[in-house]
Amino acid sequence: MILLGLLLVLLAGGAIALVAAEETSRYILFGYTFEFNSFGMFIAGAVTTAVLLLGIAMISSGSRRSAKRRRQKRVASAEASSRVARLEEEKRELERKLQDEHEHAATREPEHAREPDMRETQNLRVPEQVRRPEHAREPEPGHESESTDRLVAGGVENPRRR
Repeated sequence: MILLGLLLVLLAGGAIALVAAEETSRYILFGYTFEFNSFGMFIAGAVTTAVLLLGIAMISSGSRRSAKRRRQKRVASAEASSRVARLEEEKRELERKLQDEHEHAATREPEHAREPDMRETQNLRVPEQVRRPEHAREPEPGHESESTDRLVAGGVENPRRR
């Protein structure tokens, strides 16, 4: 739009320059000869002025539109950068909390070193395989246990060594 407005302003300016340069009311343009009387000159001047004002209005409108777009981009960029800054601050805060938790966990005694609370052990479920000793387990149907090792005090006894 700015470019079209600039073209109209240049066209009107060229017409004004052409009229100012000629001493007569006879004009030769693109091989055609134009001769105006006083009323024709008035109409040509009015049309030239209208074209000039239309060109200036188009340049002005295009400039406002471009400025508005640049302003919107600048605002959007500022919002995006502030959003990124907020997210980075939140990330740093979460990293600090995580670091504090790791430091706090390192200062506490390990879970396996402390005695379990009776309330904790009452709610634990022990799998069947752990509760029953190996020799007391019944083999699953279709699977015969080939292991004849038995747990004895002080080590594992293998009946094949006997």
